[in-house]
Amino acid sequence: MPIQNVCVYCGSNAGRQPVYTEVAQQLGRALAERDIGLVYGGASVGIMGVVADAVMAAGGRVTGIIPDALMKKELAHLSLTELVVVDSMHQRKTLMAERADGFIAMPGGVGTLEEIFETWTWAQLGFHKKPVGLLNVAGYYDQLAGFLDHTVEESFMQPQHRAMLAIESDPVSLLDRFAAYEPPTVSKWIRAEKL
Repeated sequence: MPIQNVCVYCGSNAGRQPVYTEVAQQLGRALAERDIGLVYGGASVGIMGVVADAVMAAGGRVTGIIPDALMKKELAHLSLTELVVVDSMHQRKTLMAERADGFIAMPGGVGTLEEIFETWTWAQLGFHKKPVGLLNVAGYYDQLAGFLDHTVEESFMQPQHRAMLAIESDPVSLLDRFAAYEPPTVSKWIRAEKL
């Protein structure tokens, strides 16, 4: 399936190092150059706002999806291709997932981690067949990647499920992996019926 829109989860802060902003701009330009639309949380702040601005500046498409509570805090980006206001965080995440053909987590906090882990879990369970990846800017996710490898070593995760999470430090390399993505075969659960 061709990648038409990618959902990017990332921080509502800019982070400590300028490289986070720089790579967010690179990702935004790369999406626009490939005619891939951005789907994201709709905020104007942090690297969320940076990646959206970069896509728009390069002539790309951006869909922001934001809960009404954050609209009232005046955090919404009002210069997007489309801004969708929803009632709850659950609606926001559902709509973002429906509109995207792949999912990328840039550096961010607990919200970013929760969102990417949820979409990765859905892929493991076969609820979707879309690529999921971490954009590992300046080694931000190195320790997390090591921990995930540890979960495999301790038999809490299957190697094929670990392999479903792409990790790259360069936006172009990650988008190349998404373009070449072949969803793995997910084993089916069989319910044993009582005789």
